[in-house]
Amino acid sequence: MRAETKRKRDRKGDKKSGPSKLLINKIHPGEYIPLQELVTIRGVPIRIPSKKQLVHLQFRRFAGCPVCNLHLQTYVRRYRDIVSAGIQEVVIFHSSVDDLLVYADKLPFAVVADPNKLLYTKFGVESSPKALLNPRAWWPILRAVLHSVGEIIQKQSVVPPVNPDGGSFGLPADFLIDKDGWLIDCKYGEHADDQWSVNELLHIVQESVAPDYSNWSRANSSLKIT
Repeated sequence: MRAETKRKRDRKGDKKSGPSKLLINKIHPGEYIPLQELVTIRGVPIRIPSKKQLVHLQFRRFAGCPVCNLHLQTYVRRYRDIVSAGIQEVVIFHSSVDDLLVYADKLPFAVVADPNKLLYTKFGVESSPKALLNPRAWWPILRAVLHSVGEIIQKQSVVPPVNPDGGSFGLPADFLIDKDGWLIDCKYGEHADDQWSVNELLHIVQESVAPDYSNWSRANSSLKIT
């Protein structure tokens, strides 16, 4: 009788601690990335992996995020270098298409809306208060906000949202995927401004030697094929 009562309590969750927290599994270099068929905010279909290029998959925060915008401008300035290195940029935001058309429509690379964070969950990209509370994020945040204010005053840029969809605690992440779908390298950011610079990305590409995955099974992937 006691065992049955305990099983019922376990199924419902401990009232004091609540139901068990859903764990997000991170992926690692050497894993296989199943085909992802996405659509950009401009309605252009894209496939990851790409048969023609390496793919740098960036997970950013929300549309209008000052830190994200300042970071992405460094990629805009070096876009020719990135393309010359055989890299396709794909940037994911946890915002709606409508919001991204306001804030990110001028970016020269593929931008994908993921307001329900399905891709974030699939790739193990998390949210945490440390995105803003980590001391290493404070100066980048201040610098980005000041830059945003300057853009608003000088160019009448759109004011960033105060209460963005998906919240303000998103953490960035970077994934470099080869033409066959194998993950060359990745980075899970520890705060809002913790992501690959262009130089870091190009260095990883230059230093990477195509690993021999011939003995691997695609079942090694922790991502579900959906």
